[in-house]
Amino acid sequence: MVTDGTRHEGSGGTLGALLYADKSRKLIQEGEWLSLVQAVAYGDQRALHTLYERTHRIVFTLIMRICKSRETAEELTVDVFHDVWRRAPAYDPKAGSVVGWIMNQARSRAIDRLRFEQRKKRVNPHADEPLAVQGVGDSAERIVSDEQGARLRKALAVLAPEERQAIEAAFFSDLTYVEVAMRHNQPVGTVKTRIRSGLSKLRQELAHG
Repeated sequence: MVTDGTRHEGSGGTLGALLYADKSRKLIQEGEWLSLVQAVAYGDQRALHTLYERTHRIVFTLIMRICKSRETAEELTVDVFHDVWRRAPAYDPKAGSVVGWIMNQARSRAIDRLRFEQRKKRVNPHADEPLAVQGVGDSAERIVSDEQGARLRKALAVLAPEERQAIEAAFFSDLTYVEVAMRHNQPVGTVKTRIRSGLSKLRQELAHG
C-alpha cells in the first residue's frame, strides 16, 4: 500500500484507501503484485492491463494533486504505465513494494512536468495559450488547404519519419495526442514534442517556398 499519507480530494482517505476502496476485494499480497511485474517484464500485456486496472486511479489522483490539471494527469497516467512496461525488467523487490515503485514513477513524472511548465512560463509567458494563438493552429489550417497541397507534400519531405507519422496521425487521421501515443507506443509527451517540432519545420519550409 502507498504510505505517503496523501489524501484523495473528496474521498476522506489516503491513496492507499482508494486502492482498496472496493471492500468486496481481498487484500492483494505483495507476491501477487510481484508476479504481475515479472509477467510484464516478459512482455505480458494482460499483466500490464491488470496493473493498470488496479492502480491507475491512485496514479491519476497523485498526479492531479501535484499538477492541478486533469488533462495533464490523464496524459501522465498513460506515460507512467508506459514507463512500467519499459522498466519492469529492472524492478528490484528489495527497493520497495510494487505499488510504491509505480507511485514513485508517477510522482517523478508529475514533478518533472511541473518544473517544466514553470520553466516554460518563465521563458514564454504565453505558453499556456492555445496552439492556435501561437500560430500553430493557423499553420495547420494553411498547410492542409488545397492550394498548398503540392507545397505541403514537398515540405513533408524535410520532416523526420517520426515527426511525419505523428503529424499525419494527429491532423489527417484526426486522432488525439493520447490516441497517437497509443498507436505508436510512445509517451504522450514525446508525441507532442514531435508534432510541435514538425510543425515548426513545416512553417519554415512553407515560408521559404
